[in-house]
Amino acid sequence: MLYIVLGIITTLFAVAGVAMFAYGVGRMVRTVRLGRPVEAGRLGPFGRRLTTTLIEILGHNRMLKRPWVGVAHWFVMVSFPLLVFTVAEAHGEVWDPHFHLPLIHDWTVYGLFIEVVSAASLVGIIGLALYRQIQGPARIGRASRFANSQHWTAYYVEAYIIALLVCIFLIRGFKVAMGDFPFPVWATPVSHAVGAVLPASEPALALVAAFKLVISWIFFMAVAVFMTMGIAWHRFTAPLNIYFKRDPEGGPALGAAKPMMDKSGKKPLDFEEADPDEDPFGVGKIEDFTWKGLLDFTTCTECGRCQSQCPAWNTGKPLSPKKLVMDLREHAYAKAPYLMQGITEETPDIHDDVLALLGKPLVGTEEEGGVIHPDVLWSCTNCGACVEQCPVDIEHIDHIMDMRRYQVMIESSFPSEANTLLKNLENKGNPWGMSEDKRMDWIAELDFEVPVVEDRLPEGTEYLFWVGCAGALEDRAKRTTKAIAELLHIAGVKFAVLGGMEACSGDPARRLGMEYVFQMLAQQNVETLNEAGVKRIVASCPHCFNTLGNEYPALGGHYEVVHHSQLLARLVEEGRLTPVQPIEENITYHDPCFLGRHNKVYTPPRDIMAQVPGITTTEMHRHKERGFCCGAGGARMWMEERIGKRINTERVDEALTTNPDTVSTACPFCQVMLGDAINEKKAAGEAKETLEVVDVSQLLLRSVRGGAPAAEEEKENA
Repeated sequence: MLYIVLGIITTLFAVAGVAMFAYGVGRMVRTVRLGRPVEAGRLGPFGRRLTTTLIEILGHNRMLKRPWVGVAHWFVMVSFPLLVFTVAEAHGEVWDPHFHLPLIHDWTVYGLFIEVVSAASLVGIIGLALYRQIQGPARIGRASRFANSQHWTAYYVEAYIIALLVCIFLIRGFKVAMGDFPFPVWATPVSHAVGAVLPASEPALALVAAFKLVISWIFFMAVAVFMTMGIAWHRFTAPLNIYFKRDPEGGPALGAAKPMMDKSGKKPLDFEEADPDEDPFGVGKIEDFTWKGLLDFTTCTECGRCQSQCPAWNTGKPLSPKKLVMDLREHAYAKAPYLMQGITEETPDIHDDVLALLGKPLVGTEEEGGVIHPDVLWSCTNCGACVEQCPVDIEHIDHIMDMRRYQVMIESSFPSEANTLLKNLENKGNPWGMSEDKRMDWIAELDFEVPVVEDRLPEGTEYLFWVGCAGALEDRAKRTTKAIAELLHIAGVKFAVLGGMEACSGDPARRLGMEYVFQMLAQQNVETLNEAGVKRIVASCPHCFNTLGNEYPALGGHYEVVHHSQLLARLVEEGRLTPVQPIEENITYHDPCFLGRHNKVYTPPRDIMAQVPGITTTEMHRHKERGFCCGAGGARMWMEERIGKRINTERVDEALTTNPDTVSTACPFCQVMLGDAINEKKAAGEAKETLEVVDVSQLLLRSVRGGAPAAEEEKENA
């Protein structure tokens, strides 16, 4: 009688669990479909995307950046589908404790397989649960990557998995005690060890099997009811989210910014024809996100890897990429039931609470009831650390930029300093508002001729040297520009510059959210470059390098673009540049975000320093793909940093732990930001008076020339 009762109970739970889970999946799909169409290319090619998804899931490449956590999670992940056989066994065992699966029940390979997966998963999930306690926010506070997570959901999932795995070994142990276990000790040592201390009780086995089934189906019911339980849902949605990621080749959503598309999602937005009432000028309401954005929010595991790497969060600012995604998710699922019914703010006779929810501004202060505070939105440097770290390929920067676009272009709401930036870009073609003839001042300081394009590239030109606004107009960055030009001259590389015809690449405008100004500048530059017959470009600024190489193709600008560190490293390798003068210094290198994370250029700058005699390099704790931002990206270079610790100060504090003689980098923005922080440290007596920030090209030039710095550099360094 006991077995019949248990069988009926577990069957009822199974039917209810499947039905509720199916309803939950349907509701989730309907919610995600509320989003706008995605841009073209998200759906294929099928084979490439499927391969990428399988590699990323089975290879666990993102998770393995923290090796033991990645291994533990891998076993927990694979246990979910692979242990389904034990669930099928349990459904039979509640009716008959001697039930066995047909065909495979006595295969030693099957017994070993379940034993290994169950044991490794049990150790893994216990380890992960302990890690959560050790790293928990209650002990570490803001510094914990679990801060802002919904902890009860994590504890529930961990408790369920532990209970499920323990039940597997209890059932196997009872079978060992009953003499009804066909597998040898060597293949199933844990099961035999458990069986050695358990009685031979058939009712106990059936009760454990029933308990295992009940908690399993309750888990599916809970997932269905609590639709925004990201830590539970990600096991179902993560494969889809990875499949539909921006880059079908497997890279994160970095490099090029996501383009603005028309309402169909099939072609880029044409500002001359676009209607803000019809076409999405960014995101002003939750339903303005694409369905991939809503899928992103649903998939968040709340692991906090994004948060732990975020420079804004780490310096006391309100931006947590994780919390931003969670807040958007909660708002989306709160609003979705009404949107699915066609209820809007204009619907008559709706309750005040519903009206408040539907009218809740996506971005706004606490007084305005906004979902995302403006300080959160404008703290982002676009460094890409969140996207790089996310194990399920959430595209945080894309969503932040979409919200910025709406705030800038529709609401005209953005930090006041950025207004000057936009005016200068529109009127003068550079962020500083200087006249175009100033772009050639650095040429007069060289003792050789630099060809300036007047109409077409001079015949025989190998590269157009894209100097960039900082490289042409900012005094410290001009030293890098002159060093690059001199190195190219020494190496016999024929190059030319645009001079006054060069305008800002548009990166600051685009990253601020002013897409219109970006397109205006970009189209002007593309027209100039195409008319000049440019095919190959060397850029000194990683932001220009990224924009020219990754974003201009969408506007008709197709060029081979290299960063100066890549070209110089190749020239050294080919023997066209030979470092001879030793530089006896301890140097630490800072990875620019738009060169490193956004474009995966980590090796060339280090290769250059490795070839310079005498240099000793010491890496900062956070380097390469885990490098820490200087604070200038996302147009932050032209905004005041009023909240928390300055990001450039945090980075310099880290650099100082290596006791450097010099800090090197390969970006004019980084050079300015780090230089400012070092000057503050010098004034406070916290850094060597001789400490400076230099570009790797400057180090190379010092060694290649075989002498002291040029006179103008000596003067500037004095």
